[in-house]
Amino acid sequence: MIRVLVADDEPLIRAGIRMILTSADDIEVVAEAADGREAVELARRHRVDVALLDIRMPVLDGLAALAELGRAAPEVRVLILTTFGQRENVLCALREGGAGFLLKDSAPGELIGAVRAAAAGDAYLSPGATRHVADSLASAPAEDRGRAARERVAALSERERDVLALLGEGLSNADTGRRLHMSEATVKTYVSRILAKLECDNRVQAALLARDASL
Repeated sequence: MIRVLVADDEPLIRAGIRMILTSADDIEVVAEAADGREAVELARRHRVDVALLDIRMPVLDGLAALAELGRAAPEVRVLILTTFGQRENVLCALREGGAGFLLKDSAPGELIGAVRAAAAGDAYLSPGATRHVADSLASAPAEDRGRAARERVAALSERERDVLALLGEGLSNADTGRRLHMSEATVKTYVSRILAKLECDNRVQAALLARDASL
């Protein structure tokens, strides 16, 4: 059973997310929080697997809560809830090790799938949020970003580039393994090696790098 915490300062949002998640037979919402400080405390107390954090919350916002959870409970996978108007925060969340991003108007099935992916150790990037994440990283011209990305990717072996390309497509470790005829454990080893070589903090950063490199 995947243990989930939902943190949002709007009760109706929390209730809606709880209703969606508890419709899945492998997910349990074990705690709810109305601010970031409470979210950190409850995530530790209830030993949650996945925390859904809204970016804008009182007392401690979602980004600060993500950073604190990274220090206090690094085993907790954090999904950031965002809206179309908040893409300027996404880069900060990536740097703090967020497991993925969801728009608040995501479909119920997407929300459930994101929680499952995060619990499995995979990153999840909402299709609706992909453009906004990419835009937030696009401080340099596309040509320059592509050149820089290709230079970094050149340090990888051919097999590592194959794995990175599938990360860029958003595939899970299991799906990547099936595509490349590798075990899931082997894929995890490759992913760890790729992140280290590329100096990426998480899979989402690596996936965006793969897109810039046109893999």
